[in-house]
Parts: sequence; structure tokens; C-alpha cells
Amino acid sequence: MLEELSIRGLGVVESAAAEFSPGFTVLTGETGAGKTMIVTSLRLLSGARADAGRVRSGDEKAVVQGRFRLPPAAQRPPAVDDVLESTGAELDDDDTVIAARTVGADGRSRAHLGGRSVPVGVLGQLTGEILAVHGQNDQLRLIRGDQQRAALDRFAGKATAALLERYRAARRDLLTTLDELDRRRADSRELAQEADRLRFGIEEIEAVAPEPGEDTDLVATIRRLTDLEDLRSAADGAHQAITHDEAGVLTGLGVVRSQLEAADDDALRALLPRVAEALAVVGDLSDELSGYLSSLPTDADDLDRLLSRQAELKVLTRKYAADIDGVLDWHRRAQQRLAQIEDPGASIEQLEQTAAEQRETVAQLAADLHKRRSTAAAKLAGKVSAELAGLAMGGSELAVSVHLTAPDDERLRIVVDGTAAQAGPDGADRVEFGLVAHRGAAPLPIARSASGGELSRVMLALEVVLAEPDSGGVMVFDEVDAGVGGGAAVQIGARLAKLARNRQVIVVTHLPQVAAFADQHLVVGKSGGGSRGRQTSTLTSLDRDERIAELARMLAGLGDSDTGRAHAEELLQTAEEARAAQ
Repeated sequence: MLEELSIRGLGVVESAAAEFSPGFTVLTGETGAGKTMIVTSLRLLSGARADAGRVRSGDEKAVVQGRFRLPPAAQRPPAVDDVLESTGAELDDDDTVIAARTVGADGRSRAHLGGRSVPVGVLGQLTGEILAVHGQNDQLRLIRGDQQRAALDRFAGKATAALLERYRAARRDLLTTLDELDRRRADSRELAQEADRLRFGIEEIEAVAPEPGEDTDLVATIRRLTDLEDLRSAADGAHQAITHDEAGVLTGLGVVRSQLEAADDDALRALLPRVAEALAVVGDLSDELSGYLSSLPTDADDLDRLLSRQAELKVLTRKYAADIDGVLDWHRRAQQRLAQIEDPGASIEQLEQTAAEQRETVAQLAADLHKRRSTAAAKLAGKVSAELAGLAMGGSELAVSVHLTAPDDERLRIVVDGTAAQAGPDGADRVEFGLVAHRGAAPLPIARSASGGELSRVMLALEVVLAEPDSGGVMVFDEVDAGVGGGAAVQIGARLAKLARNRQVIVVTHLPQVAAFADQHLVVGKSGGGSRGRQTSTLTSLDRDERIAELARMLAGLGDSDTGRAHAEELLQTAEEARAAQ
């Protein structure tokens, strides 16, 4: 539930704060006092889009802060705990959390939850689980078919929601296949040309058969062959200096070893291991020089052969990559792409077969959805009609019809129970709410037959039916009683009070008949005493005597008269007795 709300710099509200009680709370006040700003502030806490135009004139920013009491851990929706854990938001010891939203005059918005800065969308994920705000124009959405369908699916429950997700996933798969099929058909010529180019390149590379790094090795080898005689002379001279019979390094080291072995002195004999190491190093060097000499070509034709090979490799590097390693990588990727193009499993015929199977799956899921919705429609109509009877619309009934949508796109044409239909994003159904004016009358679309007051009551009846009986949370209604008066207003007040038994209900109203049923009465006032002489709003909780005065004002502007107070006190007492009897 919402325990506290503070507002600063929002619309006409310079600074206002109030504590909220469980049950039914009403907000009243004169026109222009700022009641709408209360609802706007709760929308901001729900993650709604920030509007810099709502910032109070002359202020740098608007700040809204709310303290929400969450259900015990065992009863909390999993989504709430997920948000708390992922953001590191901290709960107070009494299971309350503070949510805040700041909107700058420059349009920049900030959100905080439990002392941590969070994205606005994350704030909305948490508050959306416990706070539902219905504005003055929300009932107008009720005339839209997509909103009527969403309300029916919500009533149908989690099983229908899961089925709808499966349908959407199957439809996405079908669209993906159809898109690929269209692309294949349109691009078949281009694909054939691409395959020819890839095939030619693959064959050309395979004909040359380059080895990894071969181009780099060739450059080094050709450079050596160009200076062949100089290299051979240098290597041979070095080898002779090591191995010459009389003057070679090996011969000299052998003499050194013999002299040291013959010496009768420990210090000299201690040098023998180092002489052995020198002999080993010089021996290895001799072997390497010998190997190098043997590797040098003896035939002058070798250079011509290597230059010819280098020319072949350069043809490939000019066409496919900067070096041979890149050419080999292009060859690998070209083979993969060619296999993809020529894969018979992805041929047009195979794609057509896949699309047909996926279309059948979509049709079956659409049929299951249609059956579930049709069953739920009758139950929803009955429950809402029963609620309307308690809202001074006893002669009216809600009719909920579910019809298959006629196909208008052959790509998404399906057959549901033998009837052609359109596979839309939310199924193949067209859901329509109709209002039966009196028993025996034909239902007319609610968009054309319901008045503003009737729409308000239908929306309230829907919310009552859609809300789980034992669920908590906060429901906010901004003038849900618009266009209603007299006995109908009394019925709405009584129904809101009944709704508030299991959840917190906050209502902005102009009707004293509704306000009289509240557990808590807050009044939004206005004055010209704000800073810089601007009009400002105040938010005050009323005691019983103050409520009577406010109800009298709402009845006929008679707050200071004995007659007005008498009427208001009678209304309040009647509402209290009705609530006690519920």
C-alpha cells in the first residue's frame, strides 16, 4: 500500500505531503486546485513518461516521493523481489521502500528506489506490481478493440496468457520463414550468380594449392638465392674455420683439452668442463653451417621455379586477400557460404514445406485461443453485468463477443475450425464489448452506445472483476465517476468501499455521494500565498467535522450554512451505515 506521498514543484503544487491509510481514500477540492497533480505524481512513480511542462513555473525541477509498504516476503510477487535484488534497493525494517522520481525543467528525468539510482523502467517494474493508476481518459481506451481483447485475456488467466505467448512465438517463426522464402524467390538469380563467383574462386585457389605462410617463406628464399654465391662463400668459410684439420677451432679446442688433462694441477683441470661445453657449442655450430650449405640450391633453375610460384600466389593475393593466410581464410568462408546457398534443406521447396507446417501450428494455436476466449467471454460478461446491477445500471448488461477476423493478407491466412481467418499479432480473434440497454435488446458496440458515465461504470465493474479477490496493491481512479450523479453516484461509492476491503483504493472525485463512503478524506486546496506570490496547492487530511464541511461545499457550495452541514452530515451517516452493513 501507499503510506506517504510528497510532491514538490509539480504543476500548481509548490510543496505538499500526506499520509495515506488502508482502505478507501478520496481526494476532493475545487476545480483547478491541483487534484490532477496527485494522480500525475503517482503516474510518475509508476514509470510514466516525464513531461517537463509539468514542472512548476520558475522551479528547476519537480520531485515526487512515495513510501510503499510491500507485502511480507512470502506473499510478494516474484517480480518485486527480482527488482529489489537486481538493483540493490534497500527495504526499511518495516518492509517499506521509498520510490522517488525527479523531473527537470530541461526534461531530464531521474528515478531512485530504496536509496539507489535506477532506470525509470526498473522503477516502473516494481511499482507496476503494486500500483494501478486509471486516469480520466482511461475509460476511453475501453472503446478500442485491442484493449477489450487485453481485458478478456487478463480475465481468462495465466493459462491463456501462456497460450498467447506460444502463439506469438509460432507466428514469429512463420513470419521468419515467409520472409526468407520471399527473399529466396526474389534473389534466386543473385544467389545463382553469387554461387558461380564463389565456385570459381574456390577452384582457382585449390588449383594453386597454397600453404599457410608460403608467400612469406618464398620472399626469404628468393632473397637468399639472389645472393647465392656470397651466401655459399660466407657459410663455407665459417665452416672451414671450425673444421680445418690443423688450424680449425675444433682442432685448437682439442689441443686445449689435452693440455689441461695432462696438467697436474686441480685449478687447471677444473676448466675441463668449460672446454667440453665449448666443444659441444662449436660442434653444433658446425652441424648447422653444414646443413645450411646443403640446403642451398645447386641448380640455377630453382630461382626461376620459385619466382614462377611467387607469381601464382600474387594472383591470389590480388583477388582474395592481402596475404596467403587471408586467401585461405576466404577459401574457408566461401566454402561455407556456398554450402549454405546449395543446401537442399534450405531450398525454396523445403522452405515452402516448413512454412506450411508452421502455418498449421499457428492455426491450431489460434483455434485453441479462440476456444478459450469464447468460453471466458461468457463468464466475463456475466460477472461484469452482475457488477453493473450494483452500479445503478441494473437494466444493462455487458455482452462480450469473439469473432474470427477475416483474412486480408494471404501471407497470414489461416483456417480456424474450417473458417478462413487472419493470423494477427494477438491471435485470429476480434473481441468486441457490447452494451445491452435493457433485457431483450440487441447489444450495441460500447464505443457507440455507452455514455461517458456508463463507460466509467463499465470500467469500474471490469476492474472489480479483473482484480483477484484476495490481492493487495493500490488502485487509483481519477474521476471514475465522471458523468454520473444521484443514485448512481451512491452505488459507485458503495462499490468502491467494498473494493477497498482487500486493497487500497484512492479516488479523485467531485461527487459528495462517492466521497462520503471513504475511510480517509484528503482535500486539495489552493491559495495565492506561495513563494513569489504564485498560486499553490495544499493537501490536508480531514477529521469528521471537516469532512462534513467539505461534503456540504461539494453538495451545493453550502459549507458555512446549517442546511448544507445538515445535508452533508446525513449523507455521511448514511454512507457509514451502508458500509457497516456491507
